[in-house]
Amino acid sequence: MESVSKERIEELVDYIMKKCLWQFHSRAWDREKQNEGILTKTKQLLCGEEVDLSTPNDKVFWVDAVCLADAFKSRCPWLEAMDKDEIKLLMQGLKDRMDYLTITGSLNEELKDAHY
Repeated sequence: MESVSKERIEELVDYIMKKCLWQFHSRAWDREKQNEGILTKTKQLLCGEEVDLSTPNDKVFWVDAVCLADAFKSRCPWLEAMDKDEIKLLMQGLKDRMDYLTITGSLNEELKDAHY
């Protein structure tokens, strides 16, 4: 099961890396907020949960999340067979992987430059 999850996470990562520009913010803290906001709202949409749209940032993240959830549904038919708990675990794994690839594992020193 673990290798299937990793394989599925990498399939989602591959889509984001090739199709989504939001991952390329120039500061680590912007990337953290972006990953959290978009991927949390994507998870909520995939699970049929209510999405908070109370702030302008929530609305911006929601727009990207709608596009991402639609893309995931159309490209990953295996999502339909997953229950909400499995989707939540998958999305947490995706967020962890994206945080690593775009923030903590990045060799881009400018991400941590407070003056950039």
